[in-house]
Amino acid sequence: MRVVTAVERQVIAAVTPDRLPALRRRTTAVLITTQILGGLGVATGIALAAVLATEVSGTESLSGLAPTATVTGTAVLSMPLAALMTARGRRPGLVLAYLIGAVGAGVTVVAASVGSFPLLLCGMAAFGAASSANLQARFAAADLAEPERRARAISLVVWATTIGAVLGPNIAAPAGRSVTGLGIPAAAGPFLWAAGIFLISAAVVAVLLRPDPLLTARALAPADEQSPAGRSLRAGLTAVAASPRARLAVVTVAVAHTAMVSVMSMTPVDLAHHGAGIDLIGLVISGHIAGMYAFAPLMGRLSDRLGRLSGIGLSVGLLACAAFLAGTAGGSHEQTAVGLFVLGLGWSAGLVSGSALLTDSVPQPARAAAQGLSDLIMNASAGVGGAVAGLVVARASYAWLNFTAACLLVPLAAFALFTRGRQRARDVSVDG
Repeated sequence: MRVVTAVERQVIAAVTPDRLPALRRRTTAVLITTQILGGLGVATGIALAAVLATEVSGTESLSGLAPTATVTGTAVLSMPLAALMTARGRRPGLVLAYLIGAVGAGVTVVAASVGSFPLLLCGMAAFGAASSANLQARFAAADLAEPERRARAISLVVWATTIGAVLGPNIAAPAGRSVTGLGIPAAAGPFLWAAGIFLISAAVVAVLLRPDPLLTARALAPADEQSPAGRSLRAGLTAVAASPRARLAVVTVAVAHTAMVSVMSMTPVDLAHHGAGIDLIGLVISGHIAGMYAFAPLMGRLSDRLGRLSGIGLSVGLLACAAFLAGTAGGSHEQTAVGLFVLGLGWSAGLVSGSALLTDSVPQPARAAAQGLSDLIMNASAGVGGAVAGLVVARASYAWLNFTAACLLVPLAAFALFTRGRQRARDVSVDG
């Protein structure tokens, strides 16, 4: 802890109030750059993950294990990375996450070359560390943001993912062709490119994310929030457990992500059953991705202006509307497309508002740990939701899947209304 304290003292001397706005802009620019690169690397690899798993395993029945391994890796690595960030700052944690992602991508290429499916799953799990870095970057953007602009800072970093997410699948084919002369399966080519992209991302963070935004925020915090004792993982868990608003934030992000992943993952299957070709399916998913990321700045502005609870209410409303539209489409490709677009909007509102509320609701020293816990729960819940979604569609229907997703929103809405009621009662008590 002595080394960290010395770094913080240097930050205090270097960052004066008049330099803070420029530092915020610089930090946001670096995070946006790495988010574009990281999103590009993840999307490039994920685009052919199921195809690669089918080739290596020899059966389509195991193809879903590859993306599942990635989600599992993202969830499992969330807390160790949060522990590192809690102790040493955002920069070491993000650099390590991108490096692990690069190693995972390399292991995936090796596994494809030698035809080892277990090794492929191990590589895909490590590959998920890059997704964890992309998720944690949104919290790094909030470290130095003013409280009234925190959601907008988060939303800008989320928005940057749009570029990588859109470009990634489009460069998968050239990446596959580029390795055909190297004895590497074409479906593994995107992972080789992803490894290089993650290495570049790690270098950008290591060189340019200075001073560290978390250490800077910690150094500039009031004296009563600078105790090292409050920076442990246990302190983060305690802070979330002690705050109803923090608990609501964690539940919001988890429910929004689980509902989105569950419906989105089975939509291509439903569209195919109703005669949609691969081009139409691609357009529907592209519209969904646009809803997820492109409108994040709007969601951030609304959350800052109307309040976090209003942003969560908007998320619940949009997700419910999406479930209704997609669940009652009955083979209408146009209605399904609209439903998936609205689903993306609802996820965006929930992620931005929930992330901002969590950052607002826990003490500064415990934020990194609490944020890691949130990402762990979010990805673990989505992993379970994605697995259950297939069973629901197989045993019932896509309409029932959307109804099930809508049911998840009921306790979230009740929790949000209860929290708003407690907040209003507290405000009245203070005014009185």
